[in-house]
Amino acid sequence: MSDVPSTIRVLVAEDNALERSTLVDLLTALGHMVVAEVASGAEAIERAQQLTPDAVLLDVHMPGASGVQAAEQIAAALPGTAVILITGDLSLTLSTADVMRSAAVALLAKPTPHTTLDATLRMAVLRARELLAAKREATQAKEQLEARKLIERAKGILMRRTGSSEQEAYRIMQRSSQDRSVRMVDIARAVIDSEPGSKA
Repeated sequence: MSDVPSTIRVLVAEDNALERSTLVDLLTALGHMVVAEVASGAEAIERAQQLTPDAVLLDVHMPGASGVQAAEQIAAALPGTAVILITGDLSLTLSTADVMRSAAVALLAKPTPHTTLDATLRMAVLRARELLAAKREATQAKEQLEARKLIERAKGILMRRTGSSEQEAYRIMQRSSQDRSVRMVDIARAVIDSEPGSKA
């Protein structure tokens, strides 16, 4: 599990200059670093991709791309960045689709008490990092499983072709992998591809 840094790098996107300035002052007073302050969703997307902040605070209602649209694009481009939506609209309701698309970790009402803002920011950053780590682990586990399946399949082909035992077939691939400095799974793919009419 990743630790949250004591100073969080934040991008602030708020079209109201006074509210933006208040938010920046508050974040700075809390000991965080505001890496950029922008007034539109489009700018938020562009600056987030340039700066890779730990968190992005997005006003829901902004000209051009809304906070939800910007959140969606930022989350897709930077899966380790925490996205927090902020709104002064107390009647605001987000659909399940909006929530899923935005990948926002939290929705805060304006004005936000400083303790709530700080706690939400820290929790959001931790959550975003945990989710990214979990996704990476899942991808890695899937790749390992696929590799094992390919190696097992190639082993069966070698056993049939050479009359070797399972252990011997495995050692043939292992030696070939070491001699050529390529991964076992690539040797397995080559064995499977060399089978007539075989599609790996």
